[in-house]
Amino acid sequence: MEARGLYFIVDPEHTAGRDPVEVCRLALRGGAALVQYRDKLHDKGDQLPEVERLLAVCGGFGAPLLINDHVDLALAAGADGVHVGQHDLPVAVARRLLPAGAIVGCSTNNPEEARAAEAAGAAYIAVGRIFPTGSKANTRPASLDTIRQVRAAVSRPIVAIGGITPANVEQVIEAGADLAAVIAAVGEAEDVETAARAIASRFRMAAGRA
Repeated sequence: MEARGLYFIVDPEHTAGRDPVEVCRLALRGGAALVQYRDKLHDKGDQLPEVERLLAVCGGFGAPLLINDHVDLALAAGADGVHVGQHDLPVAVARRLLPAGAIVGCSTNNPEEARAAEAAGAAYIAVGRIFPTGSKANTRPASLDTIRQVRAAVSRPIVAIGGITPANVEQVIEAGADLAAVIAAVGEAEDVETAARAIASRFRMAAGRA
């Protein structure tokens, strides 16, 4: 997986009452490189039409769409892959069920979990939560130093997640993150496109300095 920059997580709970698909479109216009659909409230049958609309939008921008947790929903919609946590289907099982070339990302919290995810076939390693956040309040805390430790432990791209905003994204980039996964700072922003561009541009500037 070669994506770098803003990883937008579109969650219907965190779009300030707006259409999640339109919010996603604006985030993509602002430079989002990768999108994940995360819906903790609705049944999968009700999610499917929204996922299909998101796929059409993401396809127009050449951005992969991943589904949080649900391999069956990803298969039903023809999504580009899934993101799983430590208590979801194991990476190796998701990899076996999905088509060859599908993206399977995994949430981790320490170098040991990161190495296990990489060995199981994860396309990227998510590390978090880095900063306090209301959208993932029940996840275990991590730190910028955790990113550095995971960076030293694995060769896969690293996604930092948890409380990331334009004001602190430089810190996760400097710690070694390849992408920043963002929910509320983009999805709930008054100007979604500008908020997305503010984060995506930091990665472009960092690449230019490298």
